[in-house]
Amino acid sequence: MSKLKGKVAIVTGASKGIGAAIAKSLAAAGASVVVNYASSKAGADAVVAEIAAAGGKAVSVGGDVSKAADAKGIVDAAIKHFGKLDVLVNNSGVYEFAPLEDITEEHFNKQFNVNVLGLLLTTQAAAKHLGEGSSVINIGSLVTRVVPPGSSVYTATKGAVDAITGVLSRELGPRKIRVNAVNPGMVETEGAHTAGFIGSEFESHAVANTPLGRIGQPHDIATIVTFLASDDSAWLTGEHLFAGGGLR
Repeated sequence: MSKLKGKVAIVTGASKGIGAAIAKSLAAAGASVVVNYASSKAGADAVVAEIAAAGGKAVSVGGDVSKAADAKGIVDAAIKHFGKLDVLVNNSGVYEFAPLEDITEEHFNKQFNVNVLGLLLTTQAAAKHLGEGSSVINIGSLVTRVVPPGSSVYTATKGAVDAITGVLSRELGPRKIRVNAVNPGMVETEGAHTAGFIGSEFESHAVANTPLGRIGQPHDIATIVTFLASDDSAWLTGEHLFAGGGLR
């Protein structure tokens, strides 16, 4: 498959989980990929090695998207290594659940800094290099539909992502740059295991309420992102694709 042949993509937060799957999928479709990581260089390097072993091109680049200098550095690395930029996937994200009485400034700022400010800073840096036909894909969440208890701050960040997606689709549309969001439901990732979601009552409830009868896997999201990165989705912008097996 070469629908992204000649394209250059950045995937933030791509050292594991959904981000890693997206990076591999974009590379398999022909894109050269910047695999960004915030803390796990080893994880990002492993993703790059897997892409290279399959005949693709990728580099790992460290950087905290919530810091303007780092966000610019990630974009600069794409230009340095591959000469241009066509696709930005804003996947970096953190989540912590807490009931109302346990919300703190730190809890709020940590999630908004990465999930919202980080998305804006990275897109701001990337927009200077994106040309006609480019695609920005934001990773939102189905939490904005199902609004689970204890998730008020995390759900608020993803509500902001939904809103920003619409705004930027209008701002960048005149330059023929598309901006869309993919909003996954529960996905089996390393983070989901670490948080104790896998094998829990939370997972059982999600599966019971999902028409397709299972939780997602990273590749389920990656293939949708690859579609949005390609010209197959050339007439889509400002959209939110809810990828949760029918869970609402």
